[in-house]
Amino acid sequence: MRRHSSPTSPTPRPPQPARPRRRAARAVLAAVLAGSAALTAQAAPASAQGAPGADRAPTARPQATDWSVAMVESTTTRFTPTTIGGWSYPVGLYLFGQYQTYQRTHDARYLTYIKSYVDRFVDAEGNIGQKFNNLDSIQAGRLLVILHHETGEDRYRVAARKIRDRLKTYPRTRDGGFWHADTASRAHQLWSDGVYMVTPFLVEYGKEFGDEAYTDREAVEQLNVYARHLQADNGLFQHAYDESRTATWADKDTGRAPEQWCRAIGWYSMAAVNVLDATARSDPGRPELLGHVRTLAAGIARAQDPATGRWFQVVNKGTREGNWTETSCSSMFTFALSRAAEKGYVAPSYQSVARRGYAGVLKKISLGSDGLTDLTDISIGTNVGDYAFYIARPRQTNDFHGLGAFLIMNEQLRKKR
Repeated sequence: MRRHSSPTSPTPRPPQPARPRRRAARAVLAAVLAGSAALTAQAAPASAQGAPGADRAPTARPQATDWSVAMVESTTTRFTPTTIGGWSYPVGLYLFGQYQTYQRTHDARYLTYIKSYVDRFVDAEGNIGQKFNNLDSIQAGRLLVILHHETGEDRYRVAARKIRDRLKTYPRTRDGGFWHADTASRAHQLWSDGVYMVTPFLVEYGKEFGDEAYTDREAVEQLNVYARHLQADNGLFQHAYDESRTATWADKDTGRAPEQWCRAIGWYSMAAVNVLDATARSDPGRPELLGHVRTLAAGIARAQDPATGRWFQVVNKGTREGNWTETSCSSMFTFALSRAAEKGYVAPSYQSVARRGYAGVLKKISLGSDGLTDLTDISIGTNVGDYAFYIARPRQTNDFHGLGAFLIMNEQLRKKR
């Protein structure tokens, strides 16, 4: 991130009537889909494209579609900064993806929108009405670091510091892993999801505010502790671990949950790459983390569906009845493998796995009858359960888990075409 001298320190724009906003967004989308020369061509090969829910090549998809721009324009048309939702990790994930699109396009509207959202929760003195008693509540804290970097306003540092200070007293397992939540129902539990909620924030906070001595070490160690408990022999991760072995889903010998749920593993894969990107090669925990990432990458590659290029809701059971390929985790795996191969964390050959994943995910995005983007087959938020529970999870269109993961993936893969 770099603070711009051009007028990108945003101020909230006044609410606009829905109809003009939608007309304006449709005009932008029309330009995008017409293959405007101002946009960078990014389409996958024709054989890798298709209509939602299908895996056959269409004939009408434009070859210059900037799907990140189209998705941001569509989502900011559907929701204002007020109506997009409360302080939450799915919205935080989506807005982080929007920020990455802003970094490439420098469209100030995208940053203004993020600021308007965050300013609902942070007052002029930096007070933020969040208790941060679970890891999920921390993820949107990345936006505080971003806004401090982009605007220089100290109130965002004050608000982010509240998270940093909360971690001093946040409960941990005996070997130092942050509990998924500071509640009786989540006590002593590590969920593979949780590392993404806290470790990217840690390394970004440390870089912005000169606290790397703590944040980098903590982030690497959290990823290693989680992997020691959750990584299975096939390289993939069980959804959760209970140190106390008292949860109904916990194996009495290992403490592990029974299944390998795709998005939980996707969260870990993205977090690990983010932390490796941000931390020094000399970090004492880095060799162990690289080992976990390489073993995970091999497991992800083995589990890829050869027919679609995507990954299944229960990753290691693609041949089981009722299993289905899920869009958010497929985006996460695609991003993580591509970025890891680009940075040398894993072998270059994983780029071909990522390209197949990218082609598969692109088949799940299209334009709806309203002219706005639709991204399909996204699992809703999910607790820990058994196989039947996971495959029965409702599939939504345009769920923020999928939108955010798609944007992060697309901003990585569009440059690797």
